[in-house]
Amino acid sequence: MFGLARRNPLMISRWVLSWAMVGTACGLFAGLYWNILELLTHQLHQFQGVSLLIVMPLAGLIVGLVIHFLGNPGEIAVIVDNIHFRGGRLDARKNPSMILASLVSIAAGGSAGPEAPLVQVTGSFGTWVGDRLQLEGEDLRSISLAAMAAGFTALFGAPLGGAIFALEILHHQHIVEYYEALMPAIVSSCASYLVFAAITRLGIAPTWHFPQYRLENIDDFALAILFGIIGAICGWIFMGIFRSCDRLFAYISVPIYVRTTLAGLGLAILAVFLPLTRYFGHEELETVLNTNFSVVFLLTLALGKIATISLTVTGGWRGGFIIPLFFTGACIGKAIVTLIPGINPALAMICTMAAINAAVTRTPISTTLLLSKLTGFSPFTPILFASLMGFFLAPKVPLIAAQLKSQKEALH
Repeated sequence: MFGLARRNPLMISRWVLSWAMVGTACGLFAGLYWNILELLTHQLHQFQGVSLLIVMPLAGLIVGLVIHFLGNPGEIAVIVDNIHFRGGRLDARKNPSMILASLVSIAAGGSAGPEAPLVQVTGSFGTWVGDRLQLEGEDLRSISLAAMAAGFTALFGAPLGGAIFALEILHHQHIVEYYEALMPAIVSSCASYLVFAAITRLGIAPTWHFPQYRLENIDDFALAILFGIIGAICGWIFMGIFRSCDRLFAYISVPIYVRTTLAGLGLAILAVFLPLTRYFGHEELETVLNTNFSVVFLLTLALGKIATISLTVTGGWRGGFIIPLFFTGACIGKAIVTLIPGINPALAMICTMAAINAAVTRTPISTTLLLSKLTGFSPFTPILFASLMGFFLAPKVPLIAAQLKSQKEALH
């Protein structure tokens, strides 16, 4: 057998098989996680209105107690730091805390999605596999990144976008810094995508059903750039509110379970007045698409969503903010269309979604690929223009501080 392997005339090798196996395992975990999350969400979604003033602070208390007793699993910044400075080694010991805290956070209605927990848990699994295979250096980093990509892809159903995102999120400026991990990430993502889609039946068709759009006029690129500028401005506003919330919680200086409970109360108050700000926007975005809201309400909803994302993440609840940012961008884009009839709603909403996410996360390429898949928007070139505008007009210092390898990078 070993002699046959050495004489193998094909490009396929044991490395390809190991990447595919990692992706398969990550897809299985993601499918199980999603099914449990759906079950919990179905139970907690029944609470509406004033009852949320009890349910969501209680959920926050549970999240805080999980973190207090099982350990703080950290945020995406910790993952980025580990990839840069620990050779891609992600710690699996905090996974129980991350899994439990994120399930309660997301199911109770926090404005954060499951992408961050999936990336952290699957990435640490990749490290565990690398240790079993006695990998070191770039090989270990690559298999950790491949597993991270698999976790991200499972949720978004876009193997190429998920693979590039896992590498693009690591730096505020360099798109693919660890290029050696690109092929492992793509192979792992494809395997994860197939397994997750088979389990959940998600990710095969577009997630959201936008109005039809055909690229026939070069003027649409000017519109895409304009929406990109608007999305970048919204990104600045988001980061300002986010950092203000972070400073406020730091000033209060209370135990984590008090912090998460206070955040739950704030989220509940916003959910009572603006029910669409509850949850991370996966289904709520479809409501925005299919309902004729006023411009004032859409802008209020976008501002409320920014506030709930900030409260969720800075308040200690666990989850990612990519889909919530998409939701915010969709509200702003639809407000523009409502204010100025004649603009294609799909072009306005998707370009604004792309720009605000690219400005905040610094991932213009993967954002373009993800939104093209999630929305079925086939001429993705306008999305790319908007994403690049969001990226280049973003603040020099990124929201995810770990994307700066050192403070000196902020000066260049």
